[in-house]
Amino acid sequence: MPSKKKVVTPTIEKAVRSGKIPPSISVPRGVKTWKDAADWLRARGIEDIECITPDLAGVPRGKMMPSSKFTSNTSLALPSALYRHTISGDYPEETGNFRYEPRDSDLKLLPDLSTLSVVPWESDPTAQVICDIVGSTGESVPYTPRNVLKNVVNMYRDRGWKPVVAPEIEFYLVAMNEDPDYPLHPPKGRSGRAIQGGQGYSIAGINEFDELIDDIYHFSEKQGLEIDTLIHEEGPAQLEINLRHGDPVELADQVFLFKRTIREAALKHGIYATFMAKPMQGQAGSAMHIHQSVVEIDTGKNVFSNPDGSASREFFHFIGGMQAYVPKTLVMMAPYVNSYRRLTPDMSAPVNNAWGYDNRTTAFRVPVSDAAARRVENRLPGSDANPYLALAASLGCGLLGIMNQLEPTEPTGDTANEGSIDLPRGLLEAVSLLESDPALAEVLSAEFIGLYAGVKRGEFETFMQVISPWEREFLLLNV
Repeated sequence: MPSKKKVVTPTIEKAVRSGKIPPSISVPRGVKTWKDAADWLRARGIEDIECITPDLAGVPRGKMMPSSKFTSNTSLALPSALYRHTISGDYPEETGNFRYEPRDSDLKLLPDLSTLSVVPWESDPTAQVICDIVGSTGESVPYTPRNVLKNVVNMYRDRGWKPVVAPEIEFYLVAMNEDPDYPLHPPKGRSGRAIQGGQGYSIAGINEFDELIDDIYHFSEKQGLEIDTLIHEEGPAQLEINLRHGDPVELADQVFLFKRTIREAALKHGIYATFMAKPMQGQAGSAMHIHQSVVEIDTGKNVFSNPDGSASREFFHFIGGMQAYVPKTLVMMAPYVNSYRRLTPDMSAPVNNAWGYDNRTTAFRVPVSDAAARRVENRLPGSDANPYLALAASLGCGLLGIMNQLEPTEPTGDTANEGSIDLPRGLLEAVSLLESDPALAEVLSAEFIGLYAGVKRGEFETFMQVISPWEREFLLLNV
């Protein structure tokens, strides 16, 4: 049977110069109208499009279809039960405010055309678009992750403000391991040897994986994703990607796509990339630090700074809100049992509720900057967190501090990670704290909190069914 003949289209740049397509269609990411979308897809010879949306865990869910069907006003839907299952695919028992919808009715996928981009690792020309979730009559669904974050951003907008964020995402490269019973190990680099720990900011450590990193940059460029910097972290084959600051929803979208991009680039080179918070015993965990500031929509001025350059009352109230509420929303930043293995002393992660100026041992660090760039870094979230929910929780806590004029403690100038641990030590404790304060329902919605808490309790019950190597080693013959 003869092979299918591919139609070779001219480059986008050449098509723009010849006037065949408008310059607005030449951008790698995002369009404004459905006509622009059709032109954008046609100019690239796109055959298929993936309509994706994050579930509660941040896993891409959705549907794939021919691009011709996508632009023909096709109605797309997903079952509401998608937001009621655990990371392992189980459906928890109904408890507390966690209830199933008896009909398991459809939720509609509403494509956000500003997120349209190619899928550069696919062999056939393929595009992707991130979708919002709405009800059958177009109403917003409050418990879906993108909507939870949008609602928090809208609360800032109602005050004439716009939050600005810049995430930093850490992850490990690990050798392929098909058996989950065996520990993970760092992969071999171009030297033929597995890289060791203690390589923080090592250029040689990055160079071990030059070809993989080139693919990450290449894939990112094709999708219109901007990487600010890339460094090697402390752990063996642990890397960190820093993103440029911007709108919270846009940056959450970028983290959502970056995770997928990095995994695909790693698989191309026969290794895994993992965003698990604590993948290897004895090594540092992986964080998703979040830099946050707030600006006036009309003027662009930093709300955290007074006209004379000093720190504003809103700045201190924001920190006060972080201190008061982040421990209660920690389950949105540390969502799994494994997450709390990272939040332990001597593992390069804060285990406190302190803040300080340029102090990396505190949970909330204020980096050195001028007045225009004054910001607060939240160092508690793990890279395993759903970026939409981690940003929503962090920004929501700061906003509650401003709304209630909460005062922070005195800044910490010493090492803050010595002594007692000021955070929840496990998943169930963190879930209970999320449900404990009615103020959190103001910014996150009671419906989301009930749903999320039920799913997390279900995940804990699934975890409790597994017997760990520690139990077999120390209990089998000793008790």
